Amino acid sequence: MMKTELHVPSDLKFLTIVEDWLLGCLKVELGQSVDWSKQSNRLRLVLVEAYSNAVRHAHKDLPNAPILIRLELQDRDIALEVWDSGDGFDMSDYFAPSPTDKQEGGYGWLIMNRLMDKVEYQLQVNGGNCLKLEAKLPEIA
Repeated sequence: MMKTELHVPSDLKFLTIVEDWLLGCLKVELGQSVDWSKQSNRLRLVLVEAYSNAVRHAHKDLPNAPILIRLELQDRDIALEVWDSGDGFDMSDYFAPSPTDKQEGGYGWLIMNRLMDKVEYQLQVNGGNCLKLEAKLPEIA
């Protein structure tokens, strides 16, 4: 079992650092047992969505509040948590955009749900909001 966390500023220019941290930690632990050419794109996409949502929405009025990213790895199961300290958004009000809508937002949620096995957003836990993303990394066939 490996656990690690990163406190990062609410600024999209740190995105590459967050991506490199996540993939670096996973590669150190899992080595060549994972097809990184496939998995790293999936994880980058998810992380970009999760982190940029927190920066753009949750911390819109809190530019100095850091975002906390936690990674847990158990065998090949990843649990990734993205914590923000904003007001959070009420997922019960969320409706996935239909392809005919000219809706701008909302796609991130679809992307994350499609790419990960489990996505949940918990509002106001210990003073923060937690977006939890879980997935199993397949072994190289």
